[in-house]
Amino acid sequence: MGICSSCDSTSIATAKLISHDGTLQEFSSPVKVSYVLQKNPATFICNSDEMEFDDVVSAISDDDELQLGQLYFALPLSRLRHPLSPEEMASLAVKASSALAGCRRKNLSFTTSGEKCHAKSSGRVADVGVFETRSRRRGAASAGGGGSGKRRNFTAMLSAIPE
Repeated sequence: MGICSSCDSTSIATAKLISHDGTLQEFSSPVKVSYVLQKNPATFICNSDEMEFDDVVSAISDDDELQLGQLYFALPLSRLRHPLSPEEMASLAVKASSALAGCRRKNLSFTTSGEKCHAKSSGRVADVGVFETRSRRRGAASAGGGGSGKRRNFTAMLSAIPE
């Protein structure tokens, strides 16, 4: 068929660690959990593959190594042996997704229990419960399409089919 290449196939596998503030650390060789915890003593490390909704979060042993190609979270000790709610899992998923994409979100405000904060351009992602985007530019088409600005009126031409 031809020569195909992917940017993913040329990347080097790393162990990825997402901290509770949303920062990403990558390790190109296996590293002991105890080494990582020396820099962050108030946290514990957990494997993302072992996390489930409403299940307790357990720590990886200090003697274990972070494996290449795996995603890990460094969470505060207060979360150890406590169940993760769906909202907390979603928050961790957003942090991981943003950190892995190298995304610097701008014009995106995060709302948690009524408080608003903005994601910083440092690559950190705020805790998220519900997020909303800021309003669109004035004059931007909201129905998609683009073009000259003329809008077509599409109406459904459906009817019931008797059986």
